[in-house]
This record gives sequence, structure tokens and C-alpha cells, in this order.
Amino acid sequence: MRHLLPDDTLWRNLRLATLDPNRQTPYGMLDQHALIIRDGRIQAIVPESSLPASHAKTYDLQGRLVTPGLIDCHTHLVFGGNRASEWEQRLNGVSYQQISAQGGGINATVMATRAATEETLFACAQARVARLIREGVTLLEVKSGYGLNLDTEEKILRVAARLARENPVDISPTLLAAHAVPPEYRDNPDGYITLVCETILPQLWEKGLYEAVDLFCESVGFTLVQSERVLRAAQAMGIPVKGHVEQLSLLGGTQLVSRYQGRSADHIEYLDEAGVAAMRRSGTVGVLLPGAFYFLKETQRPPVEWLRRYQVPMAVATDFNPGTSPFISLHLAMNMACVQFGLTSEEVWAGVTRHAAQALGRQATHGQLKEGYVADFNVWDADYPVEILYEPGRNPLYQRVFRGQIT
Repeated sequence: MRHLLPDDTLWRNLRLATLDPNRQTPYGMLDQHALIIRDGRIQAIVPESSLPASHAKTYDLQGRLVTPGLIDCHTHLVFGGNRASEWEQRLNGVSYQQISAQGGGINATVMATRAATEETLFACAQARVARLIREGVTLLEVKSGYGLNLDTEEKILRVAARLARENPVDISPTLLAAHAVPPEYRDNPDGYITLVCETILPQLWEKGLYEAVDLFCESVGFTLVQSERVLRAAQAMGIPVKGHVEQLSLLGGTQLVSRYQGRSADHIEYLDEAGVAAMRRSGTVGVLLPGAFYFLKETQRPPVEWLRRYQVPMAVATDFNPGTSPFISLHLAMNMACVQFGLTSEEVWAGVTRHAAQALGRQATHGQLKEGYVADFNVWDADYPVEILYEPGRNPLYQRVFRGQIT
């Protein structure tokens, strides 16, 4: 037994779901163990029977369940306005094409985001982050992509940085300037890609405002050729990449992202076996986004059986955004992933912990309860992990611990 220091904290009398795949139990479960936390990290996981008398601060959890902090690895959290009126139009039979022709769709959000002040964007995003924190999220990704010009993309990423400074949560910012063609480049999408590659990407990277580059390779987004220009530009600067791919059609975007060792391929409803094999070779995580699948009334499900067969890690995220997934609840996404995509509870839990961490390049520090990892964890009024996703709308979170501190 390692010696406890006076400044250590001891968490005992708990049921531990470590999500450590090296433990040969469902969810990496450990009963009758304790956590020792030192300087914001997990110093040790030890049997209750080996705990010595100590003056360290001790929390008796009375048999409650402890899991890693939740990770939402795909969000579009910062934007202006909303698209509720468009959704109502669709409910009344107006087509998406008609709405877009009237200036709606993603460019409506772009216009609202460009017009919004940084303070307004922060206030709206702060309320959304607070809801995720209340569910036990300790790490989340925030994408840009509703600016589509240098100034507004920078404004969005500055808001993301402020959210990280002012909240007990880690934020992984992602540049998604290649999200759509802005209205001023409607007749010149290649010119916009040039702007992204030669101006937006390098200038905002130089300012340290993001950690990875994302893009939308799709029939309504960018072509394979245009997408590869973005990936090549990012690779030349040593920037990790990922992609929105195979959401609405099979273009081969997943194989393209995999060739550039992408951290993740997201959506992937139309993914084929060749794309799954490419992900396996490159170590790319498949990020499943059931909220958008539900909201768009899609019927083509991701190829979960192939992903299992090839042992491709599957993450689960909210995809929170104003147009196709207005659900700021990771608990709901977890439930949807089981009901709509057929994942098991254990697969979903891996998808919002260790696999989500891998999708963000944080697999060595986040997503598991393991010695040396960041001490981000949740205490639940529950006996088993499945209870957290079984009943959407009921939040059994008892305590949320971020970097070793109760928040």
C-alpha cells in the first residue's frame, strides 16, 4: 500500500466502474476498492482491505457507483439564433430545399452568428455548457463552423476558450471552417477552400485557438478533392484531423480521412466495409451521432456489426447544433445509441469515456479510472452503469469531480 500524504484525498466505500479494458469484468468493475487522489490525478486504486489509518481527507460514498467523467466528443455549441421556425415549417410540409432557397439552413445560422456579439454568443453557450456539466460531462469538444470567415471563426473559438477558463470543464476546440460554402462564395466553393487552407487555418492555428481540423465531406458539403486540400494543409502544419463523413451518402470520405490518420470519422451512417477496414488500419474512431439520425428521421443506420467485427472503437456524442440535433443531453444520446443503433450499455459507456477520449487525442489522460489519469469522475445514486442511460430525463448524479475537486 502506498503511503498517503496529508494533502491526498481518499474516496472509499464505492463501486468503481473503471472503464479500463484491461480489467476482465463488465465496465471494468471493481467492488470494495478506494480511490486515492493527489494533485488532481488518480494516484492509486486500492482494495478497501489494504487502507491504512490516515489523516487524509476522506469521502465515504456509502456504496455509490463511480464512473469516469462523461466526454461529449462532438458538439457545435457556439452559434447565434436558432432554427425552431424552420423545423416548424418542415413539420408543416415545407421541404428543406425550399427553406434553403429562402435563405434558411446552415447559412441562416451563419448570418445570425456573424451578427451576434461575442458576449451574446458566450452567454448562450454558457447556458448550454452548464447543462452538460449538470449531467456529469467533464470534457467536451466545441467546433467552430458557423462563421465561415476569418473574423467570425476566430470569434467562435475565442468563446470556446473563455468557456474553458470560466467553467470546471475541459474543452477541446476544433476548427470546422470547411463546414459549408458561405453565401459570398456560393459560385466559387474552390475559392472558399483556398481561403480556409491559406488564411483561416494557419492564422488561427498560429494563435493557438484550436486543436484539430474538421470538415464536412458530403454531397451537400465539400467534394473529396476539396476535402483533401484541407487535410493536406492541416497535415503540412502537423495538425490532427477528423471528418463529418458518410452521413447522407457514400462518397469515400471515411477512407480519405483514414489516409490522413484522422482521429475520428463522424456520423458514418452510409459507411461501407472498405471504409471500416480503413479505419481499423489507421486507428480512427467512429463517432456515432444518434441525435441527428433521430431528428432528421433517417433510416440508414451506421454499420455497427462491421465496426464490431473490425474492432473499430465507437464513440457516442450529442452533435448538439441548431439544425439537425438540438439536444444538449449526453444522457439522451446514450439512450438513443442503444435504442436506435443497437449498442449495448457497455459499448455506450465506452463510447462516452475512453473511446470519446481517443477521438479527442486524450486517451492517455482521460476516459478511464486508472493510475496517472486525470481525476475526473462522477458519483451516481445508482448500482449499475446501465441505470444512467435507462431513464432519460432523470439525472442520478450525486457528485461531479473535476481534477480531483467536487464541483
